[in-house]
Amino acid sequence: MTKTVCWFSCGAASAVATKIMLSRKTIEDIVVARCVIPSEHEDNERFAAECEKWFGQPILNLKSEKYADIWDVWEKRRFISGPAGAPCTTELKKAVRWQFENDWQPDFQAFGYTAEETERAKRFRDNNPEVRLVTPLIEEGLVKADCLAIIDRAGIAIPHLYNLGFSNNNCMPCGKAQSPAYWNRVRRHFPERFDRMAKLARSLNVRMVKIGEERIFLEDLDSTIGASEKEPDMDCSLLCAIAETKFTSAS
Repeated sequence: MTKTVCWFSCGAASAVATKIMLSRKTIEDIVVARCVIPSEHEDNERFAAECEKWFGQPILNLKSEKYADIWDVWEKRRFISGPAGAPCTTELKKAVRWQFENDWQPDFQAFGYTAEETERAKRFRDNNPEVRLVTPLIEEGLVKADCLAIIDRAGIAIPHLYNLGFSNNNCMPCGKAQSPAYWNRVRRHFPERFDRMAKLARSLNVRMVKIGEERIFLEDLDSTIGASEKEPDMDCSLLCAIAETKFTSAS
């Protein structure tokens, strides 16, 4: 019996990817797993609970036993991010996934890479040859806007960070972010987290924001940059409707 794990991350893409995988009747043993990170927005718990009902299958919640949250990683490691990535991703997601892989030994692993992320999926395959990766969204030609539309039509409110103009439902804040618009959005909606990051980054001499070729400290960022809010793109394409029909008829 082959075993498949669908990695659900409380984003619209991973939710739709999971729904598609669960509709494939040829899969023998399938688990929906989530790496729970307390630093995510609290609305993620609501979203996960509603998706669990939509999936018709429980979500297996996994968590780091070594670190409490992103702040714990950054403060203990004295490092936020670099060209090779961020330690919070390694400790709170990758290490947790590696432990699960070792314990459960899945044959296939499904991730929510969208059609815009074909190159990212290729890099993952190149860097993780031991993982038999499945990318249902790329197979169906679905982009992020399609996924948001499918979630909306399923009667599930999209995660709150999307409504605030953030393009991804990552931890708040994300240590890998460099965009001035991103950090000003954090400052507007989560001022306490912005201030905490500004103080931590200053203590580590890390210039988080990149403007052109220049890098600056968070507290030096002009608050007017990227001030306009945006609504999430939720336009559903023909491919979106076709994919939706497949898993609707399968349920």
